[in-house]
Amino acid sequence: MADDREDVYSKAVRAGKRTYFFDVKSTRGRDLYLTITESKKHTHEDGTATYEKHKIFLYKEDFEKFLDGFKDAVAEIDRLKAGGEYMRDEPRREEGAGEGGTPSGSTSFTDVDFDDLDKK
Repeated sequence: MADDREDVYSKAVRAGKRTYFFDVKSTRGRDLYLTITESKKHTHEDGTATYEKHKIFLYKEDFEKFLDGFKDAVAEIDRLKAGGEYMRDEPRREEGAGEGGTPSGSTSFTDVDFDDLDKK
């Protein structure tokens, strides 16, 4: 029997030593699901590199709840930063980061319009 599963969409987001992969896949029954993978590069003294990976599987029945929770967490981060107790718009310094501490072309959570995600 042939394997009917397929990769539907893939997006890689590079962020310093980490890369995030957003992969939309379909099951044999043609249901869609999302995998989110964090890959972090570790370079050893001898010059070799290994990658540490963590993966989350997100199924269609959980998409809205996951997005709601994510948006709530980002709103709380914005609220806490606005209160002055936490750093504002000064991300941690990473290797390869530009003058402002962020890799060139990077975007913070507060720059993303999560309401647009609801329209997809």
